[in-house]
Amino acid sequence: MVSIAISFLVMILAVSISAGYRKEIREGVSSFSGDIVLGPVGQSYLNSDQPISVTPSYMQQMLDVDGVKSISPVIYRAGIVKSGSEINGVVFKGVRDAGESLEASIPSGLAKKMSLQVGDPMLTYFVGENVKARRFNVVSIYDNPLDIEEALIVYVPLEDMQRLNDWEEDQASALEVTLGSAYKSTLTMEDKAAELGNIAVLYAQDDEPNMMATSIVSQYPQLFDWLDLIDFNVFFILLLMAIVAGFNMISGLLIMLFRNISTIGTLKALGMTDKGIGRVFLRVASNLVLKGMLIGNALALLFCFIQGRTHFMKLNPENYFVSFVPVAVNIPMILLADLAAYIIIMLLLLLPSLFISKVDPAQTMRTQ
Repeated sequence: MVSIAISFLVMILAVSISAGYRKEIREGVSSFSGDIVLGPVGQSYLNSDQPISVTPSYMQQMLDVDGVKSISPVIYRAGIVKSGSEINGVVFKGVRDAGESLEASIPSGLAKKMSLQVGDPMLTYFVGENVKARRFNVVSIYDNPLDIEEALIVYVPLEDMQRLNDWEEDQASALEVTLGSAYKSTLTMEDKAAELGNIAVLYAQDDEPNMMATSIVSQYPQLFDWLDLIDFNVFFILLLMAIVAGFNMISGLLIMLFRNISTIGTLKALGMTDKGIGRVFLRVASNLVLKGMLIGNALALLFCFIQGRTHFMKLNPENYFVSFVPVAVNIPMILLADLAAYIIIMLLLLLPSLFISKVDPAQTMRTQ
């Protein structure tokens, strides 16, 4: 039972950590680039030469697509931040409702590099045909959802970026689409990006620029390939742990059978069939499996609760993109893993139950 509890503990932790990584990375990437980005074909979002309308003629058709939660205009612009003798290149992102003019929210990674605190001025240079300088005021510092260079995003009011680029109030760099939580799988995001891209092509008016929809899966393929690799490894962990638990139960059932050979012989002499005797021992084994499963599940859920609240297990973000072990309790996946492992274990236990047919009641009762 202890062996089975450990096996189920490992399985549930593997499922929860895998789900945690997927949730943390998806939400982290979505927080600074949206789930889907619509921008001009062949143009970089950092390019200030070709703005788009914040309210294209096909906006309502896109909002009517299943899974689309919101569509927001954004303006991206590369800038150089200077604080004392330190300089650092970052990406400024103009969004609506980001505060008052020239207020900035900066990531914690940039705050550490530049020794910036809330209330400090932040001198920034924007390089283009002419170098433009702006002095922003740091009003908040947020934790990076992902500890990668692309996550160094400084949030400022959309109006500030429009004035910087000499754009009108209805112009932006791109439109960011946020999907509902049920539509954030890899395949679904790709499908929704294709659907929104088709709408932009079919319903655009002649005077509107050609638009292209790109999902975060296409923008950051290395992150999602890494998640797929984790899922692949988790599958083999689940299979391996189920087989290990099954063979441990096989040895346990064989011990029970050897210790009860005389009882098996007596039951056979009284007319009980091999299948009936096998069902008795399988029920005993099943109770042990279920008890071990419950103990393993309870320990795994306790770990997930503590880790989710305290983040006491840390990681190197240079290798794992996040600074702690993320966990997410996915009840359907846990129940599915439990059910699949239970079925595999019980099927393996059919092998030692064949031993019952080899027991000769006459011989066992003579040696009793």
